[in-house]
Amino acid sequence: MRPPTAVQRRIIEAADPETGRLSGTETQLAGLVRARLAFRHPRPPHACFLTPAGHRVREEGAAPAPSPPPAPTSSAASGAFAARTGRETERPGIEGAARAREVRSAWEGLVELRRMTNTDGARDRPCGWERAHLVQAAALALEAAACRPAAPGTPGYRVEETPQPEAVAVREPTREGLRACADALSRAGWQTSEHAERRAGGRYVLASPRRA
Repeated sequence: MRPPTAVQRRIIEAADPETGRLSGTETQLAGLVRARLAFRHPRPPHACFLTPAGHRVREEGAAPAPSPPPAPTSSAASGAFAARTGRETERPGIEGAARAREVRSAWEGLVELRRMTNTDGARDRPCGWERAHLVQAAALALEAAACRPAAPGTPGYRVEETPQPEAVAVREPTREGLRACADALSRAGWQTSEHAERRAGGRYVLASPRRA
């Protein structure tokens, strides 16, 4: 495989350090995709991200190794899908089997995004996009595990930001539900720990995306 051109190297080096998202002209990005240094997300806005081979070029300055073309089906990263955090003020318009299909497609897409943007191709460890969108990423992991989000008039989990870097708080009204949320996040590659609320007297789960 041909080594990247000087222009391609500059685009690769300027990629987002967390997500590997690329910026450039359509012709430049298409060239990186053909060279298997980048892949184009199938959902609008069809952004391009570095493949593991592209990451190696950026980190080592070496000629890229062949990488199979990606085939993700859906992802929360596109903005077309929004996982339910439990803080929505209106009842959801899509429920049941239709919502389950959306969630399954989004989760499969996110797992594929992990494979293509983690430098070692790991699927079981959160990727840069998840660390940059903590609340949405945690909520998607919970929905994909069939945990129930809170809704107006309906109890369930709530995912919230915290002052702690790279961490979210998950609250659930029942002890069993809270443990189920912690288990779901652990299976999805998150580190979890349970804590007591100092003032309210309840409990919550603190969750952070695992890096190794």
